Amino acid sequence: MCILPQVYKLSIGAVCGLSWPPDRLIVQVLDDSTNDALRTMVELECRKWVEKGVNIRYETRNNRNGYKAGALREGLKKHYVEDCEFVVIFDADFQPEEDFLWRTIPYLLENPELGLVQARWKFVNADECLMTRLQQMSLDYHFSVEQEVGSSTCSFFGFNGTAGVWRISALNDAGGWKDRTTVEDMDLAVRASLKGWKFLFIGDLEVKNELPSTFKAYRFQQHRWSCGPANLFRKMFKEIIMCERVSIWKKWQVIYAFFFVRKIIAHWVTFFLYCIVIPATILVPEVYLPRPLAIYLPAGITILNAASTIRSIHLLVFWILFENVMSLHRSKAAIIGLLEANRVNEWVVTEKLGNTMKQTKYNARTPKKPRSQIAERIQVLEILVGMYLLHCAIYNILFGHNHFFVYLLLQAGAFFIVGVGYVGTFVPN
Repeated sequence: MCILPQVYKLSIGAVCGLSWPPDRLIVQVLDDSTNDALRTMVELECRKWVEKGVNIRYETRNNRNGYKAGALREGLKKHYVEDCEFVVIFDADFQPEEDFLWRTIPYLLENPELGLVQARWKFVNADECLMTRLQQMSLDYHFSVEQEVGSSTCSFFGFNGTAGVWRISALNDAGGWKDRTTVEDMDLAVRASLKGWKFLFIGDLEVKNELPSTFKAYRFQQHRWSCGPANLFRKMFKEIIMCERVSIWKKWQVIYAFFFVRKIIAHWVTFFLYCIVIPATILVPEVYLPRPLAIYLPAGITILNAASTIRSIHLLVFWILFENVMSLHRSKAAIIGLLEANRVNEWVVTEKLGNTMKQTKYNARTPKKPRSQIAERIQVLEILVGMYLLHCAIYNILFGHNHFFVYLLLQAGAFFIVGVGYVGTFVPN
């Protein structure tokens, strides 16, 4: 577990409450924080559970080398891990149900070829703001389509980094935790898959956790989730091609379908086609794009994707606009990963608010926002793209012969709203 100050008590309590024979369970808390006060509080919390008879070990490091991968690697080197057969991983905001182990471990015991059992995430703060609702729509598609379908068809799908159970022998066979990218979970999953290990996704087993509700936290998370896979693709391309233990079909699936299409091309197509190329056809009417290709086919795919979250289907338009805005950030991150440019190994812990917002009592008078804080919220690229789309919309209104300006105005508004930072939860100082 990598500690977050707002939620560590909930996570430690949930893991210590797991139903399993006490002599067969070791709880290991990996604290990579650099805050001495926080370390003291976490250690005291662990001691409380020791007094209750839980076999819990509190582990810290003198450095943060390798970030999460480094902490997990050091954790598995402890002498008391030698007799363990499985390792269950939870990030600090995850709260598993009491029967989690009884619903996962039996699969690993019955099938010796199974290396990973992955559970689904359940978001406890999905209704906190519009941004968290939109995140839920994207992640529900990830679980319902990419992972559940991948598991059902025995195709490759990645480890989500948390809420999963690894067979330690599979983990070691794949080479253990590596910190060469910021997506150590995906790195391990790809290497284990190339070694022939199988994965299982359990769609009806949900683990509570939080979505980032501030745009700053979400932006850093999306940078890591987009930059890391692109960088991993660059570093593992030759390794995947040269692997002799898997079929050509599986190599093609991992290289083309998983990495190239989902992790790279999808971001570029979304941004450059819908935010640059199609609006440019307004300014250059000689360029013609057939409607089935530009509108109908993408709209149909989008509606099918959103069907994973029926309760939010009325937010479909907001979801499309927001995803188009985020595609700018993801495209830039993917380019950074492929070129190994600056920020390629940037690791910022995703901030989760826990009960901070619920426990805060707001005064009737809202405090003034400092200028420096407002400046931090400004996103120059988003504002520039918004101005470009607004220009195209005005040109379409004056000289166009269609109603494309409706989309352009809505999309420009979305870029401006994100550009000035008025999205997500605002946490006052």
